Amino acid sequence: MHGGPDADGVPAHDLSTNANACGPYPPALRALQAADARHYPDPAYTALTVQLAAWHGVAPSRIVVAASGSEFIQRISVAVALQARGKSGAAARVWLPAHAYGDYAHAARAAGLERTDVTADAALLWACDPSSPLGQPHAGLAEQVAALQGAQTLVLDQAYEPLRLDGALALDASAQDRVWRLLTPNKALGLTGVRAAYVIAPHDVDAPLLARVRALAPSWPLGAHGVALLESWASVDAHDWLDRCRATLRRWKTCQQAVLQEAGWRVEPSLANFVVAAPVDGTRVAAWPALLAGLRQHGFKLRDCASFGLPGHARLAVVAPAVQDALRSALDVVAAGSTVA
Repeated sequence: MHGGPDADGVPAHDLSTNANACGPYPPALRALQAADARHYPDPAYTALTVQLAAWHGVAPSRIVVAASGSEFIQRISVAVALQARGKSGAAARVWLPAHAYGDYAHAARAAGLERTDVTADAALLWACDPSSPLGQPHAGLAEQVAALQGAQTLVLDQAYEPLRLDGALALDASAQDRVWRLLTPNKALGLTGVRAAYVIAPHDVDAPLLARVRALAPSWPLGAHGVALLESWASVDAHDWLDRCRATLRRWKTCQQAVLQEAGWRVEPSLANFVVAAPVDGTRVAAWPALLAGLRQHGFKLRDCASFGLPGHARLAVVAPAVQDALRSALDVVAAGSTVA
């Protein structure tokens, strides 16, 4: 399950999503408010595609717009499965990181892809850097890309690249040109309610696969607001603003890690604007839902990492100091077994 609103409404403090706590980006917010929702967008997204291609310095033919990152995850999984079945008649295989966004596996099952632990056997490989939920580098990414064979497709999910607070992607420009790069700027812009994404296809992309990916898209995957968000994103001003945000988030992250550690939580290393943490006292998995529910009663929603293969852990977005102070109080109350009246 994703974070955000639930049966109890919108959390007062939603740490379960990785939105930029410095956001929203003001020009993007104004663009959304001014978006013309009376008309369909251009079904080919001509101007947007040209803008995104120019921003990245690639040919417009390599840009694929998507309704969201999750929508593209489903689409590329189906495309690879159909492509492989058409060539060999057998089910294709998919390789996933040990801890990863659950939609990769969900889409693979829906597409009929079989899991494999051997990268050389996979038609589709997934990478995410910084990773989710841990916010760490994808281990051996450069080596995986270098070993790609002609029939293999590797998708690099860069949902958290704009909010990387330390380090750098371990791929040079030529290596990046060999993979499908999935970008979802709504987190970086602090506007996760707008679902919009795009992909940069490999330089030497398999033409039939690219055609199939395009053919599998619904009509108008982006509405007027998605177009406005991506147009705001592909600008110098937006990335200057992000530079300033990252400096602020680094300071906030240091403080938040200290808050969690002082409250008796172990914090895992992370390069991004979020961390994975768990109580040092070894809270049993059976008691874990009650702890999260207690925090939710106090207005805090954390992301349960069970779906990532990390039961008993939570992912928390970096938030402003005032929210951190309230979190510390809530952690103390919940740990003491207090309840909300």
